[in-house]
Amino acid sequence: MKPTSHTPLLDKPIPIKPPVADKRPVKLEKHGDTRIDPYYWLNKREDEEVLAYLRAENEYREAVMAPLQPLQNRLFDEITSRIKQTDQSVPVRENGYWYLTRVEEGKEYPIYSRKKDEPGSEESILLDVNVMAEAHAYYHIGGRIISPNNRYLVYGEDTVSRRQYTLKVLDLETNTLLSEHIPNTTGVAVWAHDNKTFFYTRKDDSLRAFQIYRHQLGGDVKDDVLVFHESDDTFHVQVYPSSSREMILISSEQTVSSECHFLRADDPTGNFQVVHPRERDMEYDLDHINGTFIIRTNWLAQNFRLMMANEQHPNRDSWTEMIAHRQDILLEDVALFHSHLVIQERVKGISHIRIRTWDGGEDHHVDFGESAYTAQLGNNPDPGHNRVRLVYTSMTTPVSTFDYVFVSRELILMKEEEVIGSFRKSDYASRRLMATSWDGQMIPVSLVYRKDVEEHFPGPLLLYGYGSYGISIDPYFSSARLSLLDRGFSFAIAHVRGGEDLGRPWYENGRQLTKMNTFQDFICAAEYLIRKAIPMQATSLPWAEVQVDC
Repeated sequence: MKPTSHTPLLDKPIPIKPPVADKRPVKLEKHGDTRIDPYYWLNKREDEEVLAYLRAENEYREAVMAPLQPLQNRLFDEITSRIKQTDQSVPVRENGYWYLTRVEEGKEYPIYSRKKDEPGSEESILLDVNVMAEAHAYYHIGGRIISPNNRYLVYGEDTVSRRQYTLKVLDLETNTLLSEHIPNTTGVAVWAHDNKTFFYTRKDDSLRAFQIYRHQLGGDVKDDVLVFHESDDTFHVQVYPSSSREMILISSEQTVSSECHFLRADDPTGNFQVVHPRERDMEYDLDHINGTFIIRTNWLAQNFRLMMANEQHPNRDSWTEMIAHRQDILLEDVALFHSHLVIQERVKGISHIRIRTWDGGEDHHVDFGESAYTAQLGNNPDPGHNRVRLVYTSMTTPVSTFDYVFVSRELILMKEEEVIGSFRKSDYASRRLMATSWDGQMIPVSLVYRKDVEEHFPGPLLLYGYGSYGISIDPYFSSARLSLLDRGFSFAIAHVRGGEDLGRPWYENGRQLTKMNTFQDFICAAEYLIRKAIPMQATSLPWAEVQVDC
């Protein structure tokens, strides 16, 4: 499809008055500070006045958007026509089974199934969410956790869209639900080795995960044992299994601090032990493999480093360094295997995958053949596997699942998300640009456009950015975005400060007293793209060779 010319969406203003919310000042006092909130009354979710105002807002939106309805319908049809209606995930191996998820045309919800890791095994459906959702206006399945003996499935069920899951237990041998109905959880659980005990997390009134409970199959939920309570409301908790499956781990964390506890999975009624007590401005996360604790931490390491400790003495005093801190590389994540360690690290804003053996004898990066992309660790529940599952995408490449074989160093494409229709990757181009912000800092900008858009440049461009909580917005593919690109638009992501795109300092320089950098970076990226259009059109220089300051 050739890019189409840009025309105004509306010829004249819509003569409709928007609803105006009443101002009803309320004085709020906190930490010795007083502020006036004129719209505090709108927080009453069930109040009829609030609901009436929301209905008025919706009616106004519908009236204003009515002239665009034909275009909306056309765009909706385009976007949905690119989605493969019947599809299946790449199977994941765990504990003697292959697990997969599929969707079928005409059905709204996924189907979860498995089959034994044996030749000729038949697929067995675990949960057909389409059937389960029939009686509900909203339905979502949370975690799906299988017991070590492969008999019991714990899953979370949300029927109100509040992320408050009720845990249920399905006996896979008899295909019957047990009596367990545990409300107000995060939807996930962790099994102990006895196949009778599991641990789960409950939420408080603000939906903060704050308590860990122990439950015995067949027992009354009222008798569940509280094993961890987080009294500091700035922290939230989670419980999860170690990669070795030998430990049950609890992590309690907030923005600048964390604390981890552990319990052997073969001793479910034992007491959780703390690894290192929480300290402000010290973060660490915990895992376990080959009889050793592995710790990723920012202790004396702003961009994080990797440490190890033995099971008997896991306190920080006994930690030894495996991967040192580096000023220009952020250590993001690790996947632990019995034979190898896989590291996800961010270099110049791009996530790299590094492979190494435990003895340090082998150390190399996975080559994906592109310079700007997103590569992440996938689902790797089997530490004995000889390969690692990776997820890859770029602004011109749909989400792709790869397996990387450790010994042969072979990168095997398991699946590339199919885009239905006339999409061809070769019709589009992606660039990594650098804009100069107000203080001289270089801001990465990821850009994608149709190759033939240069004939029509300058044209419309949609610029997106997000810079908070250390969340990085990586260059990624979107099939919906093609409806913009095929109409002559370009799409850009400004990797502004406040995320962790260029490491932990990138986050620190876009929060609290330096928060204005986030907005200044975005404005400068926009100015850069606007001013860049003129020299590109006049000189036909490649994008990367044009330098424009804010």
